[in-house]
Formats: sequence, C-alpha cells, structure tokens
Amino acid sequence: MSNILPLIGREKELFSTDISTHDEDLKRIVSESRFLVLGGAGSIGQAVTKEIFKRNPKKLHVVDISENNMVELVRDIRSSFGYIDGDFQTFALDIGSLEYDAFIKGDSKFDYVLNLSALKHVRSEKDPYTLMRMIDVNVFNTDKTIQQSIDAGVKKYFCVSTDKAANPINMMGASKRIMEMFLMRRSEQMAISTARFANVAFSDGSLLHGFNQRIQKRQPIVAPNDIKRYFVTPQESGELCLMSCIFGENRDIFFPKLSEALHLISFADIAVKYLEQLGFEPYLCETEEEARQLAHTLPEQGKWPCLFTASDTTGEKDFEEFFTDKEELDMSRFENLGIIKNEPLYDQELLTLFESSISEMKGEQAWNKEQIVKLFFTMIPDFGHKETGKYLDSKM
Repeated sequence: MSNILPLIGREKELFSTDISTHDEDLKRIVSESRFLVLGGAGSIGQAVTKEIFKRNPKKLHVVDISENNMVELVRDIRSSFGYIDGDFQTFALDIGSLEYDAFIKGDSKFDYVLNLSALKHVRSEKDPYTLMRMIDVNVFNTDKTIQQSIDAGVKKYFCVSTDKAANPINMMGASKRIMEMFLMRRSEQMAISTARFANVAFSDGSLLHGFNQRIQKRQPIVAPNDIKRYFVTPQESGELCLMSCIFGENRDIFFPKLSEALHLISFADIAVKYLEQLGFEPYLCETEEEARQLAHTLPEQGKWPCLFTASDTTGEKDFEEFFTDKEELDMSRFENLGIIKNEPLYDQELLTLFESSISEMKGEQAWNKEQIVKLFFTMIPDFGHKETGKYLDSKM
C-alpha cells in the first residue's frame, strides 16, 4: 500500500536517512548471516522477513502458527523479490509446541533469532484464558526461545516490545513490560536487543486493517474520535526491527524519535482521509443501527456511513510514550532512531515468584482474571490498570 503515508498524515518515510547511511553494512552483515524469524507471518514479521530477504541472507527460516499467512508471505516475496541463493524455508509451527522444540534441535545453526510473535490486542485481556495465553506467548515462549538460542550458540536475539510497556495501563503492555524484565535476566548470557514502536498502520487485526474489511463487506466505518496514536508503516516497522537486531548493543531498546514527521493522529481523522482516498464522502451517523441501515444505500450516492464515538473500554491509554523519565537515552547515534540504554536490572525473586505463581495456576487448571491482575501489580507496583467492565468485543 504505497498510499499509506498520506492517510497517517505524513509525506516522507521515517527511517530512510538511517537506512541509506547504514545500508552497505546492513547488506554485508545480512548476506553473511543466517536468520530465524519467529512469528514471521504477522504484519511486522512479514515486514522484517522482506527486509532480510531483499539483502540476500545465507539462510532465512521463518516460523509462524498461521499456515494461511505463511502462504501469502511466500507469494508476496516471490512476486516482489523473486529468489535468493540462500536457504529460504517456512514452517507452520506453534513456538510453544513439542514439534517446534524438535525443529530447533534439528536446525539450530543461526546467527540471529528475531521473535515477532505476540498477542498484541488489548481486547485479549477480557477473559482469563486468552489472558493466560498472552502471558505464555509474550513472556514464557520468549524466555524459552532465548534459552534455546543460548544453547545453540546464536550470536544475537531480537524480540519486539511495545510502546505500551512504558508506564503500562493494560495487561498487554504489562505482559511486555514483564517480558522486558525476563530479557534483562537472559541478557547476562547472550546479546539481546528489542524495539518499542507505534501502531503499525493497516497491520493484521488492527482497526485500520478493519477499515479495508468493512469496505469489502459494505459495512459502516466505526472509530474512536478521542484517541490519538502515532503510526508507522509496515515497512518502517521491519526497518526498525532489523536496525535494532543488527546494530543494537546488548539490552538496547530502539524506538522512533518523535519529529515533525511522526505526529499524533486520531482514528477518526484517518477514517475520513481513507474514505476520501477511495472517493467517498464520510456521512456521520448517530447510532450503530442507523449506520448499519445506511450501509445498504449510501455507497451508491458516493457516501459512506461512519460512527465516531468516545472510547470507554478497558485498557485504552490516553497518550503514547516510548520511554519513561527514569530511562537513560542515546539520541545521537541515529538520525531518527532513539535508543534506551539498560543495565541488567531485575529482581530474581520477583521473576521466580511470577514463574511459580503462573505454574501453580496452570497446574490447577483454574484461575481468574483477578488473580492475574494482582500478580501483575506485584510485578509492576505502579501499574495503571483500570477495569471499566467494557471491552472492544462488545462494540461494533
């Protein structure tokens, strides 16, 4: 989608200067290296895989639980870039599974492991079972795959965090903050870098991706009018991850610098731009029912029904931040990339408590959300979680 930039209110790509400055090094290092990309068929995973593929790696193996998305990734790569001399293969595996462990045992010769797998939706905290899966995917699978990388002599491990890990207010952001604590422990055994970044525009499952689906299905466009976010394009997300993976020092967290180019924009504003780009005039509705009814008739008149409302669901953050005032920053190394520098600070007792508490809940095959929230507050005393009792799944 070459026309994403105008939709998110920008004219130019964020990292083009940094990429061109370091491109020779990137090409050389990638062409000499072997890569394993986990969660490689999600939006960010596909973007990272393409950034690696187009620089001719010696080996590029991609793992993802989604068989369908993996097929699309291969078609997309073949259609855009063709072929490489290196060993390019994809595997439809669950990282938490026995099959994956057997795969790693038999195929562990990698220089770089990049983990893009995550449960990323705030809505995934609505029930205790999906919430437990979020903890498994975001925390324990990450920890397991780092240990496997250490055992296999991998040079560097990269995994993606989130801007929502800075002063988290939702369980997703908090799970990533806890993941960062586990990373600090593992960083004493191998080099690890990560990245926090903004919403990826039109990524799988995102509200903007939902706009495409609504148009195809001839349904109303619904968006909050009071939430503003920073957005990066899928390609920018891939560039940010690759830069952190290749150039990040141990425990570095990369993030996009806020500049004139990167600014806040509301979902409602993007919806208006999106419809105008498609040649439709937004028609503002008062209720869900009105919007549903008008979807049958308005498009023929060159209009599209929209419902823009205030947000009142659990876990929505009023503002976005990539770092806190307690974190040490390096803002001079790159033009448009900032770096959070970290010491290997973590509380071993807390991490052990977290592991044993979750293990106990699983052992009993019974737990509730309150137990998990309480444990998260123990891990993150200033956790800003507020339960409103309302979730995105209860809205259009």
